Order: sequence, then C-alpha cells, then structure tokens
Amino acid sequence: MKKIDHIGIAVNDMTVSNALFEKLLGVAPYKQEEVENERVLTSFFKSDTNKIELLAATSEDSVIAQFIAKKGEGIHHIAFEVANIEEEIQRLKKEGFVILNEIPKKGADNKLVVFLHPKTTNGVLIELCQSIK
Repeated sequence: MKKIDHIGIAVNDMTVSNALFEKLLGVAPYKQEEVENERVLTSFFKSDTNKIELLAATSEDSVIAQFIAKKGEGIHHIAFEVANIEEEIQRLKKEGFVILNEIPKKGADNKLVVFLHPKTTNGVLIELCQSIK
C-alpha cells in the first residue's frame, strides 16, 4: 500500500455538504461525479496532499443510503492507494482479510476499487484503489 488516497464521508445532502466542506477547507470541490452502478453521487476536495470524498445516495436502496440509515452521516471508509490491486487482493486474502468484491470495479475518480469487510479490519471499511491508466 502506497498511501492513504482519501477519506470517504457519507452525507445526506450534497449541496449542503459541499458548501460546508468548501468553507472548512477553503477550496471548492475539484470534481463531482455520479457512479451509477453504486447509485451514489461523489464530490472530491483536495487540500494540499489530502483528499476527501463526499458520498450521497442517488437511490434509497444504495449502500450509502443504507449506511446513513443505520449509522447516520459520517466517515464511511478510508481508501488506500495500491500499485497493483490484484496482487493486494491475493496478499490480503492470504492474511485472512475478507474481500467484499474480489473483482475490482470502476469507482469514482478514475480508479479501480475493492473493499475489505469491516469485520476483519476493526470495524473500518477499507477501500483499495488503483488508478486506471
């Protein structure tokens, strides 16, 4: 794993949350993108080397809507950049981690992503992401 790529935050209202984080960080989001297969709208902020991804549900049956219904708004995941997502999947499986989607899928911000089950990571949803070249 190279570094923390971003922290994902689940939000109810993207407009309100974009305004809040713009005030907090002093910068506007550099990208907003809908990931249709996940039924989520994302908004990315960058401050120096730090990135925040806001996630808002576009459907009541999306994972983000379910997360907010159960836990409320807040930190949803921590994403780690990896050099080779396939190798990391195999390495982490050997170490006993449960991979939620063993086949990487296209996520936001031009990344391939997989998630590790929070039951195997002390309750934290971990995302592995690799830039698509």
